[in-house]
Amino acid sequence: MGNVIKLVKRKYKDDEPIQNLLSLIENDFVKVENLIKQQIISEVDRIPNLANHIIQLGGKRLRPILTLTCSKICGYTGNEHINLAAAVELMHTATLLHDDVVDESNLRRGKTTSHILWDNKSSILVGDFLLGKAFQLMVESGSLESLRNLSDASVKIAEGEVMQLISSENIKTTEDQYMEIIEAKTASLFSTSCVVGGLISNSKEEEIEALLSFGKNIGITFQLKDDALDYFGKKEELGKNPGDDFFEGKVTLPIILAYRRGNKDEKEFLKNTFEEKIRHKNALKKTTEIIRKYETIEDTLERANHHGKIAKDALEIFPDDPFKNALMKLVDFSIVRSN
Repeated sequence: MGNVIKLVKRKYKDDEPIQNLLSLIENDFVKVENLIKQQIISEVDRIPNLANHIIQLGGKRLRPILTLTCSKICGYTGNEHINLAAAVELMHTATLLHDDVVDESNLRRGKTTSHILWDNKSSILVGDFLLGKAFQLMVESGSLESLRNLSDASVKIAEGEVMQLISSENIKTTEDQYMEIIEAKTASLFSTSCVVGGLISNSKEEEIEALLSFGKNIGITFQLKDDALDYFGKKEELGKNPGDDFFEGKVTLPIILAYRRGNKDEKEFLKNTFEEKIRHKNALKKTTEIIRKYETIEDTLERANHHGKIAKDALEIFPDDPFKNALMKLVDFSIVRSN
């Protein structure tokens, strides 16, 4: 038991809010980690080898942590939240494998991505395997409503990824269109991770709605902070190369705002840059200068802070307790974090 928690503490020694949450759900969290390890066992060697590679990279495990914590806020005393939390993390891990192939990413959390170590086909197929395992766990939980919500989230995530693919390199993507993308591809799993904790607790409708709002808005907050970090974060803290979004042609909020505010020459530069199949470091430098000129990082963070406040307000329906207070602090962390 102690080994798993020690590993998380070592990797996230500065992430106090996450540690606070882990200390409250330690026993359940260890059960989830062990269950995830059991799910990737297969006689086909490549499946556990590849799956173990991405799972052992760590990560904050926020989505299963949210499932466990939200079930506690709602007074759940059973064991099915373990299955659902593990299912949520397996879904998330599957999307990471797929994303790395689509984005042609070389690094994840500072390590070589699975599709580079093996190949694209293997990463996609192992991602599909993990999705199948996630749905098996959902069925075993016995909660039809949870299965329905997680299935809906799986569809939304896929829709969001396709929407992002369509908008890639499209400098005229609007802020509203971009928000729709991140609500689908990021916030939907955050919100569902929270909601299933309430569903298995037979919580009131208004409590389910509160968890939905909390999850959606903290998910948006995390994504907007990620957008900002890509242009001013440090490689050793991010676990990836700064500017990856830029080089992959992702038109994120800092770019959308810069294009909207830029003069004619700046707009033309950004348009030409994102229409190029390959973007170079010199173009990133000039793009960063435009971003700084129009303070689009600051405004991206301001929007993140706004959604963080909505997330906090959503929790006010619940009585004060250590779980609620820890989630409140997690919202603050989502805004000030450096990775």
